[in-house]
Amino acid sequence: MSPRKPSAQELTRKMIVDEAHKQFIAKDFHQVSMRSIAKELGCSHGAIYYHFKNKAELFYVIIGGYFAELNTILDETVNNGAEDHQTKLHHVFTGFMEFGLNHQSQYELMFMVRDVEIDGLSQEAANLSYEKFAQAVQTLSMKPLLVSDIHCAFIALHGFVAHYRHYVKNYEEARESVNVHAKFLVKALT
Repeated sequence: MSPRKPSAQELTRKMIVDEAHKQFIAKDFHQVSMRSIAKELGCSHGAIYYHFKNKAELFYVIIGGYFAELNTILDETVNNGAEDHQTKLHHVFTGFMEFGLNHQSQYELMFMVRDVEIDGLSQEAANLSYEKFAQAVQTLSMKPLLVSDIHCAFIALHGFVAHYRHYVKNYEEARESVNVHAKFLVKALT
């Protein structure tokens, strides 16, 4: 006997997001459709449109959750009253790289998937997260920084994650390199 699939009335946003999340990680954005999500959930694609206007909106909900997680890491690091500014800055950098290496598929969706259909929505979340990052770096650097200094630090972190993704399974496998990279950036910005 096969497990019962949800009826349209039982279908929830969370069920749709969970299935879409699996598919976006397994396949390219263009290979995922509302129909393929509906098929796996055993419902009509119209039932999914009841909850989400289109695939881009669904993608944005997923991406928004990832950015919220990254923003929480930044907030917790900056608001940790027990550490000095240099240590906090080091933790901002290592936290970003740790997130990227521990969530490689999600990181790719956040920062590496580019498409006209989703760029407007995902860019908004990315820009808000970048602003939070820039404010944290400026506050913790203890000296005035140029906008280009902060942008270069971000690109250095992004490049690190992009370089190591698929070569390591997670942060632990690159911990030493992460710390060396973070120390270098802290030294450059303080």
